[in-house]
Amino acid sequence: MADLTQEEWAEALAKDENAVILDVRTEEETDEGIIPNAIKIDIYKGQEFIDQVEALDKSKTFYVYCRSGGRSAQACAIMNQLGFTETHNLLGGFNDWTGEVTN
Repeated sequence: MADLTQEEWAEALAKDENAVILDVRTEEETDEGIIPNAIKIDIYKGQEFIDQVEALDKSKTFYVYCRSGGRSAQACAIMNQLGFTETHNLLGGFNDWTGEVTN
């Protein structure tokens, strides 16, 4: 797992053709908006979160975020334990995001 600043995350994401954006916030939080093209899987769903993550393509590079960076760091650690090798945590999370947002 790599902890990336907002700038590093956006720059790496823009260059990465193998990228998948993963939003691990709750549904209430994602209702406020999401980073475009993000897959939403709520980390608070426990085993359901693990089941949904395990269905993802482990060969992809995952750019993971939450509200402030804590839960996404946890999600990256869980994903690494499940065999994902490329996970990037967004430091500061959605709270500090200044890029594009969609509903």
